[in-house]
Amino acid sequence: MTLDENTPIEEVRSFFAHDLFATEACGCRIVEAARGHAVTELDIEPRHRNAMGAVMGGAIFTLADYALAVACNIGEAPTVSVSNTIEFLSGARGDRLIATCNADKSGRSLGFYTVDVRDGLGTHVARMSATCFRRA
Repeated sequence: MTLDENTPIEEVRSFFAHDLFATEACGCRIVEAARGHAVTELDIEPRHRNAMGAVMGGAIFTLADYALAVACNIGEAPTVSVSNTIEFLSGARGDRLIATCNADKSGRSLGFYTVDVRDGLGTHVARMSATCFRRA
């Protein structure tokens, strides 16, 4: 299936539902999807918390990575992440996390993206920078 700017959001969600770790194990959902842009979210549940009660970094990274996957594969050749750096800026509060991914530069074979993760109260929780490779 080829995803482009005109693909209805329901079809985008159906395609990415096959990312079982993000969708089934973690509960990530797609809110917005466009070429070079995506918004994903998850409801914070006990399964997302670490032994100290904070939201686990892996849950935050998974949500950010899911937003990246959507943003870099709409209207592009199949794209995979080759390098990610995440900075955890603040503890998450509230009951939801929202990841917003935007392309910084989307080239023919490489793409550079930034994902900002905020909690439901608007606190900036994390920032991920990613480099992606497009398969021709």
